[in-house]
Amino acid sequence: MNKKMIEILACPIDKHFPLEVYETKSKDQIISEGAIYCSKCARFYPIIEEIPIMLPDELRDKNQDIEFLKRSQSALPEKITKYALPWHL
Repeated sequence: MNKKMIEILACPIDKHFPLEVYETKSKDQIISEGAIYCSKCARFYPIIEEIPIMLPDELRDKNQDIEFLKRSQSALPEKITKYALPWHL
């Protein structure tokens, strides 16, 4: 995901803008792995292989999200790993 994309993204649940972005792997202006966080509804959306996965809760892959959180636990803030919706560690 290009870092400039965060300037146009809004939360798909509550349409909140701006969103917070946390990078775990990046190079130049491209985020290859990280998380997008909505401070209004406390949801996180993973960025995996440069793709922000911003789906509503019922369409999300819980196993993929949990594996992402486990893999990125040390690089992401606690508000995402322990408290974020729709699930956390």
